[in-house]
Amino acid sequence: LLLLFVIIAALGQLGVQTTSLVAVLGAAGLAIGLSLQSSLGNFASGVMLIVFRPFKAGDFVEVGGTMGIVEQIGIFTTTMRTTDNKEVIVPNGAIYSDTITNYSARDTRRVDMVFGISYDDDIRVAKAKLEEIIAADERVLADPAPVVALSELGDSSVNFVVRPWVKAEDYWDVKFETTEKVKLEFDQAGISIPYPQMDVHLDKPGE
Repeated sequence: LLLLFVIIAALGQLGVQTTSLVAVLGAAGLAIGLSLQSSLGNFASGVMLIVFRPFKAGDFVEVGGTMGIVEQIGIFTTTMRTTDNKEVIVPNGAIYSDTITNYSARDTRRVDMVFGISYDDDIRVAKAKLEEIIAADERVLADPAPVVALSELGDSSVNFVVRPWVKAEDYWDVKFETTEKVKLEFDQAGISIPYPQMDVHLDKPGE
């Protein structure tokens, strides 16, 4: 680039009209800049990711519409591995311009679950069963204390929220195993888990 400017200046000193040449070069530079705009944006975002470190390799994150484990953070792109073992390469510009959710940033997480029972079932028995299941799981943390509460009188069910706190690495195991235990315990106690129903009444003409 410096050499090009020296040549143009030398031609100008020799009396050569360089105005049109400078205009052509300016237009060419503008076109190149526009074509590289996306790449430069990804580069700038990559620098910001490296400097501010909102996540690191090995973290489980949701960025740029993709959820997975970060494997490599590059200057232009970030490589991730999804939970079903697919490799996804996300442009850094898409990451830094969107919300970044880092599930590995904290040591603990809260498991949010909702369980519905029939209106005909005893809510006190159901709540006691849920509390027993949570209390029996050694992975559930005592502080913050877990929450088991009646949250909603729904259209076809009475809904309880169950919110235990666990270590981040135990999140999915606790969620899946608790859901299974609740179904088994409710079946044994005769507590039904209803599904949406609709009553249709047909009227015959003339009646």
